[in-house]
Amino acid sequence: MSIRTASPALLAALLFGASTPLAKALIGAVSPLLLAGLLYLGSGIGLGLVLLVRNTWFRAGPEHGDTRIPRAELPWLAGAIVAGGVAGPALLMSGLASTSAASASLLLNVEGVFTALIAWLVFKENTDRQIVLGMIVIVVGGLLLSWQPGSMRMSGGALLIVGACLCWAIDNNLTRNVSSNDALLIACLKGLVAGVCNTGLALAYGAAAPSVPAIASAMLIGFAGYGISLVLFVVGLRVLGTARTGAYFSIAPLFGVLISLILWPEMPGLVFWLAGLLMGVGVWLHLRERHEHEHTHEPLAHSHSHRHDAHHQHTHDFPWDGKEPHRHWHQHEVMVHKHPHYPDVHHRHSH
Repeated sequence: MSIRTASPALLAALLFGASTPLAKALIGAVSPLLLAGLLYLGSGIGLGLVLLVRNTWFRAGPEHGDTRIPRAELPWLAGAIVAGGVAGPALLMSGLASTSAASASLLLNVEGVFTALIAWLVFKENTDRQIVLGMIVIVVGGLLLSWQPGSMRMSGGALLIVGACLCWAIDNNLTRNVSSNDALLIACLKGLVAGVCNTGLALAYGAAAPSVPAIASAMLIGFAGYGISLVLFVVGLRVLGTARTGAYFSIAPLFGVLISLILWPEMPGLVFWLAGLLMGVGVWLHLRERHEHEHTHEPLAHSHSHRHDAHHQHTHDFPWDGKEPHRHWHQHEVMVHKHPHYPDVHHRHSH
């Protein structure tokens, strides 16, 4: 696997990790649940504006295709929004009320494990020993990074946080099934629905309205750390599959600590360097993966941005100017061949 292939997932982790220390600075001015709602609203509204500009000024001609999500895939997206955008944040905020920050940080590492397990056991995504080992090493690095002696307390609040991680893992796997669609549109819809739901819940529970600068700051952080990050995460799901994208995203806390050290300079301790080393080894194990065997492509019709590579040898029923990549509905015929590949949108076959 090349670093270019992995870059969307890694950049998603970087942006999300950077948003944590920035959002933390707003905790005193904004209640936690309302902050979650504003972050998601910033994501949804910001991406909505990007979509409006793109569709108004940068799209012309049938080769750009219909970016609407197919009706058959809407249940997957709805399930992802409910699980990850509504249930997940609500469970997390409820759990944080009776759980220490240190314990919560440890428990949040469970999301990557749940994501991989669901991908492998439920959706039968292919894996091998190297990928499993890389996932384990990354998770151990995350646990080490957030560990504080004596901080781990299993309680009702802790179980709620584990439930939130399960919801986000379900979200990740359901989003995989719509990842061939417009990533901007998917992320925008998730942000808007999650933002409205969480903001509404916060206000219903009596959250005080923050200042205008605090609202603007939260929404701006949400646009980058939740919006653009989610767009890149969806692209990662499209090209890497769920487990691998989830593994790369699990290094977000490392980026968060690095950003914190830049904002509040101090010399990190030995634990930080050990955690960074473990996460680096895990990423390296994933990057050196080479999965190759003869496989069969079943007939498939879908729409996504593509180039005319070995998997896209089709004609067009509209005038085409030859520019690539482009997007339109196209048909894949049965094909049997052998080459290195990952569980992307064209390689979700059994083994």
